[in-house]
Parts: sequence; C-alpha cells; structure tokens
Amino acid sequence: MSTTASTTTSPSTTGRGLQGITTRAVVCRAPGQPWELTELELDPPKANEVRIKFHSAGLCHSDDHIQKGDAPMRMPVVGGHEGAGVIDAIGDGVTRVKVGDHVVCSFIPACGKCRYCSTARQNLCDEGKNAGTGIFPDGTFRFHSGGDDFGGLCVLGTFSQYSVVSEYSVIPIPDDIPFDVASLVGCGVPTGWGSAVNAAGVRAGQTVVIFGAGGVGSNAVQGAAFAGAQRVIVVDPVEFKRDMAKVFGATHTFATAKEATEFVVESTWGELADHAIITVGVLHDEVIHDALNVVGKTGTVTVTAVGNGWINENPGMLIGFQRRIQGTIFGASNPLYDVPRLLSLYRTGHLKLDELITNKYTLETVNEGYQDMLDGKNIRGVVTIEH
Repeated sequence: MSTTASTTTSPSTTGRGLQGITTRAVVCRAPGQPWELTELELDPPKANEVRIKFHSAGLCHSDDHIQKGDAPMRMPVVGGHEGAGVIDAIGDGVTRVKVGDHVVCSFIPACGKCRYCSTARQNLCDEGKNAGTGIFPDGTFRFHSGGDDFGGLCVLGTFSQYSVVSEYSVIPIPDDIPFDVASLVGCGVPTGWGSAVNAAGVRAGQTVVIFGAGGVGSNAVQGAAFAGAQRVIVVDPVEFKRDMAKVFGATHTFATAKEATEFVVESTWGELADHAIITVGVLHDEVIHDALNVVGKTGTVTVTAVGNGWINENPGMLIGFQRRIQGTIFGASNPLYDVPRLLSLYRTGHLKLDELITNKYTLETVNEGYQDMLDGKNIRGVVTIEH
C-alpha cells in the first residue's frame, strides 16, 4: 500500500523494506497540452536506485520543447531535468550516496565505466539512452496513475516532490550550497560554461561571439570570460538579457548579428572572431549562417541550441577559411568532476549563480514560469518545491 509523501515516512529507507509513496508532480499528458499538477504513485527504489526529496528544480527550455511537441518524447511524462534535494531512500547496492546526502541531478547519467565515461566523456554516457522515454533499464517505470505509466524527463522528473532515479544520475554536493543554485548546475550552467571552455576551447586573448543570452548563453559568457577571452560579444534581441550579459562578463552586446559582425570586423582588423557559440532558445538557419560569417580563419562554430536549423552553406565557407562546425551536448562536461568544480568556483566568488535566478515559481505555476521565459523576462526561472 502507498503512503502519502507529504505526511508519512516509509518505515525503512534502505533496501527491500522500502514502500511506495504518493507525490505531487507536474506532468504533460500529450504534446501541446499545458503542464498539469497531479498526484502520482511512486514505486520504491530498486537496486542501484535512489529516491530524492526535491527542494528545487530549474525551468530549462528543453522541457518547453518537449511540452510544445518540438522534440520527441514518450508521453505522459513528469517534467523537469534540473533538480536538487536530499536522498530520502536508497535501494540495494547503492554506493555513490547515502540517505541524507544533499545531491544535484545530472540530466545525463554518468555510470563511470562505459567507453565514454572511462575516456573522460561522461556527457556521452551509454546510460543516457533512455532520456526520450523515461523508462528504466529493466523496462519499467516508477511513476504511475490510473493504470498509466509516467516516464520522467531524462529518467528524472524533477518537477515532483519526490522521484526515483538511478544512482548514476546523482552527484553529492556540500550541504551549504542552496538548493535553488544547485539545481542549475545539473544542466544549464555546465552546458553553457562547457560550450565555451570544453567544447570551443576558448583561450586567453581570443574573440568570442555568443548568440543568445538566456540560461545557457549567460554561462557561456561566464566560461569565455573566465577562460580569458579579450572580447566576449553577445547577440540577443532582448535588452534585459543584454544588460545581464554584462553582469556575467560580456564586453560588448548587440541586438542584431549585423551590428555584432560590423564591430568584430572593425575591432579585429578584419580577422574576425575565433569562436561563435550558438545558445539561442530555438536553433534556426539564419543564426547558423550568421555564426559562420562572424568567425575567421580556423574559426569554430559550436552549436549548443536545439531546434530545426539546417546548415545550408557552400562547403567553400568551411574549406577556404578552414572553419569548423561542431555540436555539443552538456557542454562536453564530465558531471562527476565539473559539477563540484563549478560549485567550488561559486563558493569562491568566481562563478555567478545567484544572479542567474530571475524569478521563482511553485509546482502550481510552472506554466507561468515558462511563459515568462518565452516572453524574455527570465535568465532562469526556478521552482521551489514545497512539502
């Protein structure tokens, strides 16, 4: 029999004595339908799984893509893939964390033993294969209601009071890190930071142009600035985001790609930029074209944004200047290493995370939060999860 998450604690927090609970969660039942707050049954964690009591979740644009139907996802689904909380229970065989640990979720798990994890490419871990279904490796789900199985986005589902996830998807963090800040380092912060530092490989003295200054782009700005770029140039049509980009380290900001390109031509004496990083909310053909045009010889275009953009360029654009276009996921980060490193930079004042949080919401107001994001009002919205 299930117990109610908000009022009853399971008699056991470890192994086979665990019981299922109920949890309030925000779900999407079909593409195009709004987010809906409901109550779900949550199975206890099985072997090598943990149950998290969430306190905070980030409103990432990727969840909006899923809800809008822009990206394939099995429905119904519990939203959210950025989250931080406390380990509430653990299944048999768990070694990475213990009950009571503060953790942040990694939206791509890191098993630590597959080909990619073992070669310092944890962002490509083989255990990330079920992100689009929310199904566990044993072919089952943990969220249920009325006979329906609910997947968790990225096999997480952080828009919930509680969730059961693989131990590979959690990273222990210091207890003094605020949950709202911690939730952001599970996706948006390392994705943006890593796009500049890891994927693009920005170096001191270089010129970097970043297209889009939202939750991911703002952290690409921080990464490029920390790496020592001489010029960190932001292109974003929203004045508020351009103003905030300067807080995060942008040296120059422009509303249009044309203005930015003219500045780059003048300031580099025609050599153009070393890097362009695309972190717009929705990838499209025009921004790819603009990014290619703003980088010079041996310049690199790093595509982090998702959408329907295509590379419709003459190969001569690449060959003549030896330009390169690359994609990156999770900023080419190694979450087990990079998340603690980013939090350490936050604690020493070298990384701005509090400033990323523009507005806070509740599980009841997730739809409002995403509308604010689409209206350009947020760098990053955060959901505070009440119990």
